[in-house]
Amino acid sequence: MSFGAGFNEMIHAPYRLRICAMLSVSEAVEFGTLRDALEVSDSVLSKHLAPLTAANYITTRRVVGVPRRGRMWVSLTVDGRRAFQAHVQALQSMVTDAGMATDE
Repeated sequence: MSFGAGFNEMIHAPYRLRICAMLSVSEAVEFGTLRDALEVSDSVLSKHLAPLTAANYITTRRVVGVPRRGRMWVSLTVDGRRAFQAHVQALQSMVTDAGMATDE
């Protein structure tokens, strides 16, 4: 079984997959919301956001206000949306292929 061209090992890591899924249905998600949904610490979330940022899959922006430190918002880039959609399609193909293989 081939993983296909769209399979993306960077996105496939469980937390990063969940991050991309959450971001795919929103324009932007606040850092604390992501952290709470994933039930991880700030540092764990930051570790997973860093490679997505380096790959140009996400962007972050800080909005200054209350509290003093401001809030960080995370968004998928156009490249990130494409990569996530391709990854989901690759996973769907794998599931379909596996189902076909068991029917034979």
